[in-house]
Amino acid sequence: MKKRILVNDKMQNGYIYFLTEPIGKNFYPDFKPELTPKQMLKMGVFGGKYMTDCRKEFPEDWFSDARLCSEFHDPTMNYFGVNASKPLSYWQDRGWIYPEDPRGWFQWYCRYYMGRRCPDDERQIKRWKAMKRHIAQITKNCPEGFLECRKKQRQALLHWAYDSRRF
Repeated sequence: MKKRILVNDKMQNGYIYFLTEPIGKNFYPDFKPELTPKQMLKMGVFGGKYMTDCRKEFPEDWFSDARLCSEFHDPTMNYFGVNASKPLSYWQDRGWIYPEDPRGWFQWYCRYYMGRRCPDDERQIKRWKAMKRHIAQITKNCPEGFLECRKKQRQALLHWAYDSRRF
């Protein structure tokens, strides 16, 4: 059931990977994202800029209601209307970017969701788990359901497939 994917976009040319699992299935047991990439794109993540030149790689329906801005990173495109991103150079300077996923965690997650498995999966899942500390801060400091409280942390959680609207 391997499907070959060839990537040619602004950040990768000639990168090939294989989908070995069904879309949205067979995740590592301790990896339980609350949102799909399609849901995240519809809500508004990464200032709308993140996926504007690599749409051909992913299902067309992911983009039907996506909040995108191809010109620049626009925080008003984010669900919580705030900037909760660091520039890609920040992540690159710290060596946190896996070469096969030059855009970072969300690119890894989209490809993982599609069915790719790779040597970086465990590290990325560990990074995803580390974001739970922000959930604790929100639940400790915000009235339940008050989405205006700690909007930057809520947006950051959204970037990592956590849905802070539930607490």
